[in-house]
Amino acid sequence: MRRDGRTAHDLRPVRITRGFTLNAPGSVLIETGETRVLCTASVTDSLPRWLHGKGHGWITAEYSMLPASGGRRKARDRAGRVDGRSVEIQRLIGRCLRAITDLAVLPERSFWLDCDVLQADGGTRTAALTGAYVALHDCLAHLKETRNLRAWPLRTQIAAVSVGIVDGEPLLDLDYSEDSTADADMVLAMTGNGKIVEVQGGAEKHPFSPEAFFELIEMARGGVEELLGHQAQALGLEEAG
Repeated sequence: MRRDGRTAHDLRPVRITRGFTLNAPGSVLIETGETRVLCTASVTDSLPRWLHGKGHGWITAEYSMLPASGGRRKARDRAGRVDGRSVEIQRLIGRCLRAITDLAVLPERSFWLDCDVLQADGGTRTAALTGAYVALHDCLAHLKETRNLRAWPLRTQIAAVSVGIVDGEPLLDLDYSEDSTADADMVLAMTGNGKIVEVQGGAEKHPFSPEAFFELIEMARGGVEELLGHQAQALGLEEAG
């Protein structure tokens, strides 16, 4: 048993609250254990210059940890001074959301997913991506209601989870105490139709075998499938997919 009573294959408790703020067309608070991330989806008329005249939209993301989200105060990211970790995570979120979206049917606008970590206890990037999908879904549903979409652009769902090896044992959904002492850790982003979009990971202390790698992948796949179910339930979908 882990310190919070979970078994190796258990997710932390997940809660997805839609419409958490009033002004964004998509706004979601996602809680995974003690980690809490606010994900908002907004639309702007501007596009990257290289997309002008292409006839379709773009999806991008920003990620930030609030100063008091962790154990010690973290300085705010400022224009031109975003730390490397935040840049990596926001690129991950943007890539994954674009991978499951038909950009050709989006209007010529930019869809921004802003993911702000309110409280961090491990798994902030996975929570951010999982919540950002729900926020994007709500934003697009709003455009559909106002007849600003040519067709529904989301091909499938997407969610992500962490796995790792701690004291020689594979574990799903690492909290900070586990992540900070892991021998190896990994993030898996997977779609609702079972396709892998991204795998990030490596050994922190000791190299691990290909057999252990595939065991972690299978463990993560089970976790993602459960998260897809939480998304579907939050959105009122009949089933995940």
